[in-house]
This record gives sequence, structure tokens and C-alpha cells, in this order.
Amino acid sequence: MISDFRAQLRALPDFPDDMPSFDPQTAPGDPAKLFRSWLADALAAGVRQPHAFSLATADAAGHPSARMLILKDIIDDGWQFATARTSRKGGELAENPNAAMNFYWPELGRQVRVAGGVVLLSAQASAADWQARPAADGSPNPNWQLYALQPREIEFWQARADRHHIRHRLAR
Repeated sequence: MISDFRAQLRALPDFPDDMPSFDPQTAPGDPAKLFRSWLADALAAGVRQPHAFSLATADAAGHPSARMLILKDIIDDGWQFATARTSRKGGELAENPNAAMNFYWPELGRQVRVAGGVVLLSAQASAADWQARPAADGSPNPNWQLYALQPREIEFWQARADRHHIRHRLAR
């Protein structure tokens, strides 16, 4: 017997009718360049907080957790994000320095998954990031830490109306 809730979930719309096309054969070889292009598309489509992503971490025993964060930058040392070292995610990253990011833009039927090792960036970079926050009041936060996820794999995923979704996976 199908529950009313299950039926309600099944009836929800999934992807928009008009999604962008994507041909992995014509994608730039640099995943950061492709990500920036997709982020620009998300901004043009009116996606709210297109720089927000779900960060998945796990503790030393492998118990996973996830939460939403904001991408700070993509540079040679990796995909940057920040949090307090004393937070749950900070503790999990200290125990198990591996994580995965997932960006999702439903208006475009797109998501990007980035997984790899995580490194701590310098105290100076962390302090500068803390001071650059919109609510910065000039006071220091010694627990604030800027991290960089160094990708082992990146997957660009484009939904298609025929359900033959396109996956473009790049691995180091």
C-alpha cells in the first residue's frame, strides 16, 4: 500500500522543462573554468545563493554529517571554505581530513560534486577571511579557519528530460 506521503512526494515536480544542454566533449579541460561558467549560468537564471554547497564530512569512525556552507574561492590550493575549528565540522576535519562538496542548481537541473582531501590554510589567510565577512566588526576570531578542499574527483551533472542525465567526471 502506497502512503499518502509517498504519493505526495512522487507527485512533486522535478526538473524544469527548459534545461541547458551540456556536451562534455566541448567542456573546458580546467574544471574550475567549467564551474565558473556554470556558476555564471546559475546567477543569470536567478538562482539564490548559487555559491552555497552542502559539505559532507565524517568523523574518525566514519559517521557522516553534512551542512550548508558558502564557497569562498577556487585557487591553486583548492576550493576554499571556512568554519570555526571548534565546530562539529572543524572537529571532523581534524579527525578525518576528507570531504565532499555538492552544489545544486535546480533551476538548471545541474549539480557539481567535488571530493578530496582538506588542508588548513594559514592563520593570516583565515584572519583575512574573518575580517572580510559582511558582519566583521574588527575583532579577531582565533578559532576561524580557512580550509581548501583539494579535489581528487569532480563531477558535473546535467539533468535531461528523458532521464538520460549527463555525468562529466574528472579524476586526478
